[in-house]
Amino acid sequence: MDPFKIIICPVSSEAALDKIEKENKLTFIVNMKANKQQIKWAVEKLFNVKVVKVNTMITPKGEKKAVVKLAPEYKASDVASKLGLL
Repeated sequence: MDPFKIIICPVSSEAALDKIEKENKLTFIVNMKANKQQIKWAVEKLFNVKVVKVNTMITPKGEKKAVVKLAPEYKASDVASKLGLL
């Protein structure tokens, strides 16, 4: 599967921005059919980072949201600034 089909868009809510700064985590809306391994692979391919953990949830809107924790040597704020979130 193409990484651009897995990662749909970044989330820029206040809670998501807090996670970037405090917990080194990025939040994305992802494809409903994507599993955690595919999400991890897509984030690593698209942003050249190392992913430690992926948590997923289905939002009340019916979207799948993934919270991705990056390895300590990578900064979520760097990726967020490339995406235009910060």
